[in-house]
Amino acid sequence: QGQEKLSCNPKKENGTHVVLCELGNPMKAGARITVDMELSVSGLEDMGDAITFHLQLRSKNSPSPSHASVTVTVPVEAEAEMELRGNSLPATMVLPASWHGVQGSRRLEDHGIRVEHVYELHNKGPGTVSGVTLSLAVPHLLGEHVLLYLLELGTEGGMNCSQHPALNPAQV
Repeated sequence: QGQEKLSCNPKKENGTHVVLCELGNPMKAGARITVDMELSVSGLEDMGDAITFHLQLRSKNSPSPSHASVTVTVPVEAEAEMELRGNSLPATMVLPASWHGVQGSRRLEDHGIRVEHVYELHNKGPGTVSGVTLSLAVPHLLGEHVLLYLLELGTEGGMNCSQHPALNPAQV
């Protein structure tokens, strides 16, 4: 009958987080109560795929040592939206049909026109992300002819990168 807000107090007991809610006092014998609780829990990144709550109803007046207990397991679903942005410098490039590289040369200009590709991977949230893998395939051959001479691959922001073995084969 009617709705009331509960008075709840969080505290820590033996390394566990406990929330105590006072349901009412005095309560008549045989009274039925429905309680809806909304909990906000942070720091679940390393909790796995579920979190378990142990709920227990205790009476201060009851001489009985047994208290009804229920376990509720709630699945944890992380949500994060990733976005990949890319640019080429220069933005457009027309490769000459009759281009021939100079064999044995160690000068950059003898291996083609410089084109730089920059990719940025952004986490738009709301959750944090770890263990992301970005695979990038760049066409460097057209038939048996070199289309793009892959010179180097670099990263910023604490990312690890494994590179293709055909990177800078002439050591330019």
